[in-house]
Amino acid sequence: MAFRGASVDAVASLSDHLQGELPGSDGTHVGSGLFLLASVLGNEAGLRRVLTDVSVAPAAKAGLAREVFGGKVSEVAVRLLERAVTLRWAATRHLPDALEHLGVIAVVRSAAEKGQSGQLADELFAFAQTVKGSPELRDALADPARSLDDKRTLVSTLLEGRTLPETSALAVQALAGTHRTVVVALTEYQKVAAEVHGRHVATVRVAQPLTDTERQRLGEALTRRTGRPVHINVVVEPSLIGGIRVEIGDEVIDGTVASRLDDVRRRLAS
Repeated sequence: MAFRGASVDAVASLSDHLQGELPGSDGTHVGSGLFLLASVLGNEAGLRRVLTDVSVAPAAKAGLAREVFGGKVSEVAVRLLERAVTLRWAATRHLPDALEHLGVIAVVRSAAEKGQSGQLADELFAFAQTVKGSPELRDALADPARSLDDKRTLVSTLLEGRTLPETSALAVQALAGTHRTVVVALTEYQKVAAEVHGRHVATVRVAQPLTDTERQRLGEALTRRTGRPVHINVVVEPSLIGGIRVEIGDEVIDGTVASRLDDVRRRLAS
């Protein structure tokens, strides 16, 4: 999520505070509470304005937050909200956006405690690819005539028993979050998962699957290039013919045969 101004410092402060709150807590439960807070404050503009109003005493805003939400979500989520409303925000909308972001971090850390952060990232990517590759599923999840509960049931049914609970929790949140589409949300969540563990995310497009050795060598090369470990997502596209295309952040390294052929065609046509 793109925060600016004072909101950047607020999110950084809350992220540090969350890290101190999570040991001994159920990260997925904390995350679900933060997602609920984000949803309510995203829809209740009046309450959101009061809780971010710099003219209202911080203690009064924290008291209001506890009065409204105490006992309705986890205690950790309530304490984070109490802290959040005492901070300055560049835009009122940044408060619910930040709570959603913190919720994602909490769920990611839940998987990390079990040594499953890599599996979580892979499953988020795989589900995003499934949605992109299935027009019927994509339309069902985007259909404004279908209720949110219906969409959540559909996603939960698809993933139940096939993925980590954390993956299912984030996939369901992707339906109701602040992102434009489910695929965009899942992509952003995977980036958060990588950032939490000091990694970059690279999408690698190839004409045929990589062997384990090729994947390992590519990971080592990208780590040397970026200075940080890299989590690799592989997309097989036979139309590339051969070679490899790597997308990492804003950088694109295109060494595919299809790309070189296109370049030759452009030169011949000029």
